[in-house]
Amino acid sequence: MKILIRPFLVLVTGLIGAGTCCAQSRPAAGTAPRVIVTSDFPPLDVIAGKSGQGPAEKRSDPDDVQSMVRFLLYTNDLDVEGLVASAGTFANVANKRHILDILDLYDQVDENLRLRDGRYPTADQLRAVTWQGRSGTWGKPVDEVIGQGKDSEASQAIIRAVDRSDPRPLWICVWGGSGDVAQAIWKVQQTRSPAELQRFIAKLRIFMIGLGQKTGQDGSGQWLLDTFPQLFVIVSQRTYAGMFAHDSPLGDLQWISANVREGHGPLGAVYPRSGFDPDEPGMKEGDTPSFLHLVSATRGLNDPEQPDQGGWGGQYARRNPATRHWYDDSGADSIRKWLPDIQSDFAQRADWMLPRSESANSVTRPR
Repeated sequence: MKILIRPFLVLVTGLIGAGTCCAQSRPAAGTAPRVIVTSDFPPLDVIAGKSGQGPAEKRSDPDDVQSMVRFLLYTNDLDVEGLVASAGTFANVANKRHILDILDLYDQVDENLRLRDGRYPTADQLRAVTWQGRSGTWGKPVDEVIGQGKDSEASQAIIRAVDRSDPRPLWICVWGGSGDVAQAIWKVQQTRSPAELQRFIAKLRIFMIGLGQKTGQDGSGQWLLDTFPQLFVIVSQRTYAGMFAHDSPLGDLQWISANVREGHGPLGAVYPRSGFDPDEPGMKEGDTPSFLHLVSATRGLNDPEQPDQGGWGGQYARRNPATRHWYDDSGADSIRKWLPDIQSDFAQRADWMLPRSESANSVTRPR
């Protein structure tokens, strides 16, 4: 007996009228949000850190891999200008080979994706903008993260991207430490005039997941906030937990397996079964709100320049009107209420990874 995918999800979205999200128009060429993702990306055979097992270079939080699988399915709606490997794993290493490895899996499904939308980039286009960050910065104070002699391939690429002649702002989604971003800004601060520095930071929009050494990142995030009041920064310290749906029928392991991990090709298959805690299987995509903020904007649900409006990436408040810094407002519920829409769209895109004949007949096995 075969059971159609997502019966619960279709019911929920139908009841709340949220199932129309996918009918919204998509951004035209040259108008999509410009995006750089910086991630403490682990190897694809990552071992959930809380297990206490395995070598340090494999132990980490698998949630970055979960988020990257989803992110790659939205690259048709975004103008991806960089994928940065920042310091991560228990070995505190940055290794862009890990990102290149998941792009190899994307390479096996991107032609199917382009049959649905020709704007999906090729794997080679994404490989060409994959950059190496600095190792050893995770959990370190700012004076060990930025400064003279601390440039990286990634920080230099960020400067080039900001300098590019383009009227659109550049969004940087910070999934791990912000050290490479901060180093880029520090370098401009040291080598250009105050007016040039202001023009540089005026082009930036930073969406930071977590903040500071106590949350497992590094001291550069707080330095950015303390030093540049006019730098546009969204700081999600609790709101991102709206994507922790491992105990919900919209994100538990059964849903993830049926809609993404099983029968959806090699990119779906690499989606880890859990986040940091292997005893809590299911979706734990804490980094995903950083780009969902932009994805929902492409559907006309929010203005990304006004984070207080809310959207798929959550709702945030500007505590001090003298700054352009935004912090948690209504919390995780401001994301959680959108999960029926978010997951329905994700499941549809996961189907797009398959040839048309297969995706039209996607099924979940009886359990």
